[in-house]
Amino acid sequence: MNITLLRHFVAVAEELHFPRAANTLDIPLASLYSSIEKIETEVGHPLFTRDDNGTRLTKIGNLFLAEAKEEIAAAPAPAKKPFVPAGGKAKASKGKGRTPAVKGQPKPFKKRQGR
Repeated sequence: MNITLLRHFVAVAEELHFPRAANTLDIPLASLYSSIEKIETEVGHPLFTRDDNGTRLTKIGNLFLAEAKEEIAAAPAPAKKPFVPAGGKAKASKGKGRTPAVKGQPKPFKKRQGR
């Protein structure tokens, strides 16, 4: 099973609140819902019960939480993103108007604007 999906599951299981878990993981809420749905289809059982009282883990969810934490602990740490300095390529300044040598003459291959 994908480690990222397991991390999403553990975050929701610890928070027991989908929007807070999405903020903690810094991912969109829809992505978190789809991740949990993928895990539930892979496991074959619902891991959370969602009702008016909130979100709770099921019995299978509690068992799966322990396994997920073990797999995350055994997995290597995620690679850090490379540091990319801000900015980009410098753009040439176009200056003001055309060069003095051709000022007043129409641009080649361009029709003059009629009145």
